[in-house]
Amino acid sequence: MNKIGAIEQANQLAYSFLKDGESESGRLTYGELDRQAKAIASHIQSYQEERALLLYPSGLEFITAFFGCLYAGVIAVPAYPPRQNQKLSRLLSIVNDAQSKLALTTASIFPEIEKRWEEELTRLKWVATDTIFSNGGEIEARSATSEGLAFLQYTSGSTGTPKGVMVTHGNIIHNQQIIQQAFGHSEKSIGVGWLPLFHDMGLIGHVLQPIYAGFPSILMPPLIFLQKPIRWLKAISKYRATTSGGSNFAYDLCVDKVKSEHLANIDLSSWDLAYNGAEPIREKTLAQFSKKFAPCGFNYSAFYPCYGMAETTLFATSGEKNKKPVIQRVKAQTREQNPESRVFVGCGRPYMDTEITIVNPESLTQCQNEEVGEIWIYGETVAIGYWNKPKLTKETFGAIRVETGEKKFLRTGDLGFILNGELFVTGRLKDVIIIRGQNHYPQDIEDTVQQSHPALRANGGAVVTVERDGQEKLVIIQRRWNVIISSI
Repeated sequence: MNKIGAIEQANQLAYSFLKDGESESGRLTYGELDRQAKAIASHIQSYQEERALLLYPSGLEFITAFFGCLYAGVIAVPAYPPRQNQKLSRLLSIVNDAQSKLALTTASIFPEIEKRWEEELTRLKWVATDTIFSNGGEIEARSATSEGLAFLQYTSGSTGTPKGVMVTHGNIIHNQQIIQQAFGHSEKSIGVGWLPLFHDMGLIGHVLQPIYAGFPSILMPPLIFLQKPIRWLKAISKYRATTSGGSNFAYDLCVDKVKSEHLANIDLSSWDLAYNGAEPIREKTLAQFSKKFAPCGFNYSAFYPCYGMAETTLFATSGEKNKKPVIQRVKAQTREQNPESRVFVGCGRPYMDTEITIVNPESLTQCQNEEVGEIWIYGETVAIGYWNKPKLTKETFGAIRVETGEKKFLRTGDLGFILNGELFVTGRLKDVIIIRGQNHYPQDIEDTVQQSHPALRANGGAVVTVERDGQEKLVIIQRRWNVIISSI
């Protein structure tokens, strides 16, 4: 947040939060955000350059804490409070990997965490930021450099070996410039979001982009949307939102759960950018959603397929605003023994200095046009590596294509091809399963299943995905003593 915005737009709404998804439970103007962030910064400034764990439910407290860290020069580590009876293994692995000494949370969350103390958590300095009140803003914002580390974004990989993507201030600003240019945002835009704020899409897209472009952001908890998807559409209608979106499953959920008889008072005509990313985009989903909600004013051309990941800060490619998504039918390869064509939705093109290339993952040479290979990315939006993992950083962020010499690319692990300048994502090179936009390693799911009941045999299961009705479904096969059980 810049000083000009805090002063000249002090009374302008920055964020509004709908705790129940329908009525406003809290709001922050630019001035209030500035004062609260500075108050938090004054309490934690002695931890400059240290990593601070951010454990917040969805809400405005997370936002003030994140900006407080930026003001104080503390490296934020966004996470999420574990649910009751949920194991602390992932949280503890993040704490250990980030070598955190400080944890920020709320007064309501802290007692629950305290009940479940683990040795790693007792070593942290805990601060309930919602008990900190404005102290007049005595602290001045710390001067940041483009190369300076802003925060660590932990990916949804193996809980045993978490990966903290190192995002710099320069990465953030560059990605924000790209998003504003690609999305066509201005001060007249309005955003509505339900995505988790600790996740890159929620943080970069619905917390930082509104501040960067100067428009209000209306937020609600993810669970509130999942319980009743129509709340998302009602918020878009009520606040006349221009930008909103999520992963493909969110649109499927609306098609499946929202009853047509409940749409009488919903107007989606203001929604001119409905982004779709983070998991495979289905042409069938776009068609069904558009058909169902066209009577509410939704325009098919508002669909905005995009592609990115934490390693590229967030955004990497997208289509053209107000243009219909590019659909490409490709004949199935004979090894798939499927005579039908596969249908792919284009994810657009890169912006500014970002470069996308398709590379043969074995020979490390550029693939021919329309040939499937691994997606490699180059540009200022690419993060600088994984925290405290130099070998993995070199392997992932330092890939060199044979033809380019010393030019270092990010290896995404995704497969795709380029046709007429349009990127099409076809699958994953690595053995990763995506469920509702979240990446999961098979061994993690297998371990969770096997620990759920003593009758289930360790190292006696497997998980795979199968395509059913155009969607990936998780299949679990597990040995229970001498009995094999399966579930979809």
